[in-house]
Amino acid sequence: MSQASRLFVVIAGSLAVVLAIASAALMARLLTQPDQVAAPSGQVPSAPPVAPPPPAQPDPDATAAGDSAEHPSQVESDWLRQASQQTGIPERVLQAYVAAGAWAAENRRNCNLGWNTLAAIGAVESNHGRHQDAFVQANGNLSEPLVGLQLNGMGVATIPDSDEGRLDGDTEYDRAVGPMQFIPDSWKRHGLDGNGDGQKDPNNIDDAAMTAASYLCSSGNLGTAGGWERAILSYNNSLDYVNKVYNASVVYARNTDPGARAPEPQTVPATTPAAG
Repeated sequence: MSQASRLFVVIAGSLAVVLAIASAALMARLLTQPDQVAAPSGQVPSAPPVAPPPPAQPDPDATAAGDSAEHPSQVESDWLRQASQQTGIPERVLQAYVAAGAWAAENRRNCNLGWNTLAAIGAVESNHGRHQDAFVQANGNLSEPLVGLQLNGMGVATIPDSDEGRLDGDTEYDRAVGPMQFIPDSWKRHGLDGNGDGQKDPNNIDDAAMTAASYLCSSGNLGTAGGWERAILSYNNSLDYVNKVYNASVVYARNTDPGARAPEPQTVPATTPAAG
């Protein structure tokens, strides 16, 4: 190889590394810099794009009953593998988000909830079930329960124990539980069986994702900016949280659908109101 050829290879390789780093930095910025997309009033400029559902993979053994989601294996495997690589979401977790989004489209028809919004909440709440060195297993259960901070009023809301510690192991105060971080009382009122096994387990990604979909849709139409923001605020009453979920939702939509619109370049005040 000539000296010029070797130089070209070195330059090309360096450029590839730079582009990869820049791409990773852009993803990190969108996920962690809410001031890039939120309007000055604190309201999101528009509802995020609804990521298109993947092709279905028929499963003759799958049955639909009541509030049970379609079996996650019905997500077309090639799409699932590619989308997982594009988004960084583990395949098994992505299955659950997509199945819950499909369930909402069928059972909450005026909701307009995209699976990418569920994925965004899962990213912010637990890094898709990977906080505390946990992970989602093939059966949808976490390798170990995910339990949040004690809600004792010290920098967080004050929520006295509501379940005698059955879900969160705390008999004094409540703690959020599972990959979608449900408070025990909320889970008691809203929990659904997403995989049809006869149980409602907040530490199971199928159950948690479907319950999150149902909970968000109870706020109304997420197809408008106001409706989407209202639903996310009902999940966590913080504008900073809304903006982070918005950013992640847009990123996931654009990574799986290049035609999805980009966030609007607007800014928010330097401080964000604390959760109420």
